[in-house]
Amino acid sequence: MIELDRLNKTEPYKKFYYFYDNCIKNKQLFPEAIVVSTYDSSFNQVDSRYVNLKYVLGDEWIFFTNYNSPKGIQIKSHNQISVVIFWNCINVQIRIKAKIRETSKTFSDSHFAERSYLKNALAISSKQSSIIQNYEKVKQNYDETLKNKTILSKRPSFWGGYSFTPYEIEFWEGESSRINKREKFIKKRNIWKKYFLEP
Repeated sequence: MIELDRLNKTEPYKKFYYFYDNCIKNKQLFPEAIVVSTYDSSFNQVDSRYVNLKYVLGDEWIFFTNYNSPKGIQIKSHNQISVVIFWNCINVQIRIKAKIRETSKTFSDSHFAERSYLKNALAISSKQSSIIQNYEKVKQNYDETLKNKTILSKRPSFWGGYSFTPYEIEFWEGESSRINKREKFIKKRNIWKKYFLEP
């Protein structure tokens, strides 16, 4: 689930809230799953992965990860991302372009403190995306961390939130006729302009 607060009253956000509410009513599995694409300047290529969108607060969209992961390193060198959301139960795709930055340490601390020890143990024990000897070693590191209760509520400095603020949002609504509906919103000088696109 995505936590929504300080709801933005502009048209693209109203459409997002409407589709999100609709997908929840239609029992969408993992409605918080989004694809985040980043640019890897070291290899001059684009990298993509799923993350869990935790919050939409006003115009800020927030997820959490390891800052030392490939995505964290890529974001540090290039602060523009693209995002894709697909809710198959209502056949709606949302495409976003956005600027991204780290959330405040206070916000990350607060979120980490509210999580379960089981989740925090993994965040602390994992050097995300690093090569490791085998899967048993992953479980061993996790189990050892889980035993140390004193560290499980303290956020490590390498883990925290990212906040992205869209400047383009496109809504794609699939139709059985294949005459799909596409509405695109582009933010210029703090005002959203609306366009319709060919299928």
